[in-house]
Amino acid sequence: MDVFLTIVIVFLILNIAMGLFRVWRGPTIADRLLTTQLFGTTGMAILLVLAGYLQDLNLLNVAITFNVLSILLVIGLVIVWKNKKEKAHDDK
Repeated sequence: MDVFLTIVIVFLILNIAMGLFRVWRGPTIADRLLTTQLFGTTGMAILLVLAGYLQDLNLLNVAITFNVLSILLVIGLVIVWKNKKEKAHDDK
């Protein structure tokens, strides 16, 4: 079972690494916004796997908090993106 959980965690970390590549390359802001949501979901998945492996219920609370913060970050980024688009449209 340890090997399986190690493979799962390595896969999730690679998922975050590929997300960092997508943030760096873009090409659009929407890609970057979706990647921030990916970070939150993948980070929560890593914490849930670790909570199950270590039998530590405190990690579940951290995972839930991390997910809520990720959702708030995406909402904030969408608001900023929308305001930026509206300002660019009004300038034309």
